[in-house]
Formats: sequence, structure tokens, C-alpha cells
Amino acid sequence: MDVVKKKPKKQWLANKYQLVAVVLLVVIALIAWALKAAGTVSVSRKDVLVEKVKLGDLEVVTEGFGVLSSNRQQLLTALTPATVKEVVLKPGAHVEPDSVIVRLENPELIQEVEDAQQELLQIMANLRQLKLNNQREILNETANLAELTARYESATLNRKAEEKLIEQGIVSQLAYQESVLEENQLAKRIEILKKRIEQLKLVHQESVNIQQERLKQQQGQVKIRQTRLDALEVKAGFSGVLQRLSVELGQSLTQGQEVALIGSVTDLIALVRVPQSQVQQVVVGQTAVVDTRRDKIVGKVSRIEPIVQDNTVEIEIALPETLPASARPQLNVDASIIADKLQQVLYIERPVNVKQHSKINLYRLTSGSSTAQLTTLELGQIAGRYIEVISGAKPDDAFIISDLSNLKSTAPELAITP
Repeated sequence: MDVVKKKPKKQWLANKYQLVAVVLLVVIALIAWALKAAGTVSVSRKDVLVEKVKLGDLEVVTEGFGVLSSNRQQLLTALTPATVKEVVLKPGAHVEPDSVIVRLENPELIQEVEDAQQELLQIMANLRQLKLNNQREILNETANLAELTARYESATLNRKAEEKLIEQGIVSQLAYQESVLEENQLAKRIEILKKRIEQLKLVHQESVNIQQERLKQQQGQVKIRQTRLDALEVKAGFSGVLQRLSVELGQSLTQGQEVALIGSVTDLIALVRVPQSQVQQVVVGQTAVVDTRRDKIVGKVSRIEPIVQDNTVEIEIALPETLPASARPQLNVDASIIADKLQQVLYIERPVNVKQHSKINLYRLTSGSSTAQLTTLELGQIAGRYIEVISGAKPDDAFIISDLSNLKSTAPELAITP
């Protein structure tokens, strides 16, 4: 017969306590795992952009975009009301100073030129007639002077003859005095006539001058009308390219209306727009690199527009005289303005929506692990694609710079999956 042996009560209680302790440990482990899982977010490695912190010299660059523009431009307008008769050249055509762009028509202007020329001919004829009349009048007065002179000389001879005869009593004293009086009167008439002739010459000269002034005025009117008539052939005026043509065949133009815009081809500048937040570090004289997508041109900042438009400011960059073949007016370009050069600083490729002189939270990859820890970085100046790191990182630290706004912003750890 078998005998049933009962376990001691103390041993049973010990086993029970061990079981409770194991259960508690499992519960604590599950709670810790759940808390860790709740604070950890997973992302795929191929979906994020990872960049390392670098140490070295960094150029503080302000980037912008814009176009190449002609430094020399000329706006051609209609000098008189006219109609477009012929369009000779179209936009993009290379022009020389005498190149005709359009031909205009104005019959009234042709008639005005003809009338002005006819009036000019009439004034010229009047001037010739005036000179002839003046010359005839001078000749008449000169003839009168010659006649008086002859009479005066005859009176002088008569007076001298009577002066000898009066002593002999042949000529009376009265006759002699009459001869003396006549001589004196003729002498005075001669003197008056000479003065009259001199005065008459001055009057004639002034009348000729007045007529010549009228002639010059009319010549000016003819020249003005002829210039307007010649301007019906709209010419470029200098070597360049026809950038804009503002008229079409048969269009009626008013005085001063735009016809075309001519711009230089070789003398170019770059007009670029930079963000308002970065323009304070741009000053006149700084070096800039203009990228035409095929060539890079080094220039200098020559002007900063004082007006802000669409949160950007226009910067003018002067370019060298010799330009590559890819540089053309109205070409879209990118520009990098070198504001400063930082010596031996930490920097990283600029994360999304980051501002200079600010703090940002980025996930730093843990070496030898598939996790990333949330780290606060203090940032400095923006330098194009890069930004200075003042504190919070060391060289070769890897950070996720992608936009993770769709993740939990407070998650201290990020799991990286293959």
C-alpha cells in the first residue's frame, strides 16, 4: 500500500512567491517595452536625407535668381501720328545703327514739309530782292553824292576865280559872296549826304539781318519737319538686338507711342532677386557669380534696389566686358553673392525651412545602431546650401535633415528601418 506524502507548507509558499515575482517582472518588461514603443517612431532609410557635419572654410553666399539685361537700352517712339506701313524686322533680330525696323506713313507730314520748303524758297527770294533794292538805293545816293561833289568843285573854282577878279573891280562884292555861300552850302549838303549814305548802309544791313533771321527760322522749321519725315523710317540707332516690337502692320500710332525697344548685346548686367531676410548681408562691391547654366561669370554688386517686392529685393550685378556666348539678354540665370568667408567652422547642408541664427531639433544617427536621437542644434549664418553649426554637434555627426513634420515632434528617438 502506497503512502501519500504531503509537501511541507513552507515550500508551497516559496514557490508561490517565485511565480508572483516572475509575473511582476514580465509585466514590468511589457510596460517598459510599451513605453519605449510609444516614444519611438520608425522611418525608412530610403525616405530620409542624411547629411554629415563638416569642418572647414565656408563661404557665406546669398543666392538669387533673375535675368540678364542690356546695360544700354533705347526706346524708339513715334515722333508724329502715323500708320505702320511696313514691318521690316522682328524681335530677336540683330541691328546696326542704320537698320530700319519699321516704316511709317503720314501724308499730312509730307505736305507740311513741302509747304515749309516753299516758304523757305520765298524767304530766300525776298532776301535776294531786298539786297538788290538796297544796292539800287545806295547806287542812287552815290550818284547824288557824285553830282553834288562835282557842283561843289565847280563852285570852288568859280569862287577862287571871282576872288582874284573882285580886287580889280570886275566882280561885285555881292556876286562874290553868293559864290562863297553856294560853295559852303554844297559842302554841307555833301557832308549830310555822306552821313545819310552811311546811315542807309546800316539800315540796309539791319534789314538784311532781319530777313536772314527769318531765313534761319524757316530753315529750322524745314529741318524739324524733314527730321520727322525721315523718322517715319524707324532706325535702331546703335548696334544691338531688337528686344521688343510694340506695333503691327496697319496700326495707327499717336505721337510718343512706343514702337520698339533696342538693347545692347555685349554690354549686359544681371538683375537678380534675393530674399528679403538675406539682403542685409549684401553690400555694393561684393563678388558675385552668375550661372547661365552653361558658363559662370564673375561680376560685382553695383546697385541694391531700396524697394521690397514679394519679399525679395532686386540686386544689380555688373558683368565684365568680355562675356561667353551663352550670355544673352533676357536669359534666366542664378546668382551667388559672396558676402563673407568663415574660417574653420562646423557646417551642414541646410535643413528644410531653417532660419539663420536660430535653434532647431534634428535627429542624430547613433553610430553602430539603427536609431536616431533628437538633438538641439544652435545655427549661425546661412551660406547657400549650407548653414553654420555653432553648438550641438561635432565633425562627422550624421543628422536627418528631411522634413519630418508628419512625425511626432516630441519623439526623443527615431528608429531607422532598412
